[in-house]
Amino acid sequence: MTTNNEIYDCIIIGAGPAGLSAGLYASRGNLKTLIIEKGIVGGQLQNTKEIENYPGMDHMTGPEISDAMESQTTRFGCDIIKNSPVTKVELNSQPKKIFCDDKIFLAKTIILAAGSEHRKLGAPGEDEFSGKGVSYCAVCDGAFFKDRELVVVGGGSSAVEEGNFLTTYAKKVTLIHRRDELRAERILQERFKKNPKTEIIWDTVVEKINGGILGVDSVTIKNLKTGETKDLACEGVFIYVGLDPNTQYLDGSVKLDGSGKVISSERMETNMPGVFVAGDIRNTPLKQAVTAASDGSLAATMAIAYVEALHDSPVAA
Repeated sequence: MTTNNEIYDCIIIGAGPAGLSAGLYASRGNLKTLIIEKGIVGGQLQNTKEIENYPGMDHMTGPEISDAMESQTTRFGCDIIKNSPVTKVELNSQPKKIFCDDKIFLAKTIILAAGSEHRKLGAPGEDEFSGKGVSYCAVCDGAFFKDRELVVVGGGSSAVEEGNFLTTYAKKVTLIHRRDELRAERILQERFKKNPKTEIIWDTVVEKINGGILGVDSVTIKNLKTGETKDLACEGVFIYVGLDPNTQYLDGSVKLDGSGKVISSERMETNMPGVFVAGDIRNTPLKQAVTAASDGSLAATMAIAYVEALHDSPVAA
């Protein structure tokens, strides 16, 4: 493993809306800035067909917004490394160290913005049929299910919004929710309920995903009130039961809450000096692109102040 001897003022882990916003503000603040992204730029934006609630970008797709943010951020000199997962960090030294593939990067400040991933349902058959009828991204896989009967599991905005999108291709979309009311935004609920291709099964969970060599052919569902179980025919299962933060690489280096999210102050500060956090990876009540971008701008502003303080300190002098 080789060390990149160049010391960045700020390294941002993650290139979703939080990371890109942080990169924009940090680079405009004259910090030498690097974003390290484990996949492609955009994060969850890449899996969103249409975004209606990002101010000034009405009816743009997630990938379009992602591309615009990336272009703006790099225009101010921010470097971006893609397809390079961070495996380890050392945060209690100066400079701080980020281990990535076969390289070690050095930074005065770090912003944690690695976002989150879709949580698994944990039902038998889920792993077996992943990519063969089980999906976590309607935008990615919806076109493969033209004229099929599909199941969506969940009751939040992501589940309902993606269910609406799947009706573009599917013959029918059945939403299965463990409660008797949805948590999704009202406008999304109304669209789903009015769509002639949709149905909702309340108070029910998916106990098993069934299929054969050709893929999924049904799900076993259980009504939580009556205890009744039955098989529901379908050819695809799209799962939206929450998000888990990408914090595995931190390995106890910063304080996390009980769900694995980074604990932060209102200034995006973690318990480690010079380490800030932004977006879905932190303990935040709202997980939206606009709030992630807001977090990123504030985290970068705090990083700028931290670097300036380092330069002004007697040690740095």
